Amino acid sequence: MNPFIRFLEVAGLINGQVINKGNIARNARLPRTTVDVYFSVLEDTLLGHFLPAFRPSVKVREQAHPKFYWFDAGVARAAAGLLNDQVDSIWRGYSLETLIFHELRVYAHVSGKDRRIFFYRTGGGSEIDFVIETQKRKQTAKCRIVCIEVKHAKRWERKWERPMRILAEDRKVRAEKLFGVYCGTDRYYFDGIDVLPVNTFLEMLYNGEIF
Repeated sequence: MNPFIRFLEVAGLINGQVINKGNIARNARLPRTTVDVYFSVLEDTLLGHFLPAFRPSVKVREQAHPKFYWFDAGVARAAAGLLNDQVDSIWRGYSLETLIFHELRVYAHVSGKDRRIFFYRTGGGSEIDFVIETQKRKQTAKCRIVCIEVKHAKRWERKWERPMRILAEDRKVRAEKLFGVYCGTDRYYFDGIDVLPVNTFLEMLYNGEIF
């Protein structure tokens, strides 16, 4: 099989997941340097984008590897050779994250705000899907952020809020807004966290109400 095709199959499978290029190289039977080149090809052709890890403090053991999102979850599925397989709930979750990630990117660009977007994951495994840096950390001011947790579910579970609340309590950051995004129809407000249906979130995003 063509080496690039082997790479695409592996890269398609891990859409929206943390990237370990060493593992990808082993699974695709490729040199690590080749994997670097192939990811550069995907970036240069706008087929995908990396999402870096947010690190409020380099002294804390935090996840440093980036995630990689294809520009379209269906294209990622085709690259992985899964078009004829049934779509499971895990893939649907990553697909929704893919949609939200690229809408955040588009809005940040067309609005002229150009805010940096990250994800956050501690060494213990707690994760926030998206962290938007609205103000960089300065000697005289904390880093300001907006947190967004995305769930492909019709009912919101309060336990999903915990990672955002933990980061919001970090003394190195100032969490301006916290959002949950889900596939239900009702809007909720839980102690500082706005929980929004997908369509409501997107309307608010392009109205400048998210960041």
